[in-house]
Amino acid sequence: SLFVVQVEVEIEVQVDGVVLVCLVVLVGVLLEVDVVLVHVVLIVMVVVRKMVYFHERKFVQL
Repeated sequence: SLFVVQVEVEIEVQVDGVVLVCLVVLVGVLLEVDVVLVHVVLIVMVVVRKMVYFHERKFVQL
């Protein structure tokens, strides 16, 4: 059952990622933000999400 939950979370994260990319691209186009800056922000957000996700998993295991 833990595997099923993990798969659901991974799918959720992937969907979130797609929505996030679309939003970032849209905002970037609207504001004409430098592409490099957009990528940096995106990478940071993904890393933070992964850290929070792994932290929650450790907490659940305890």
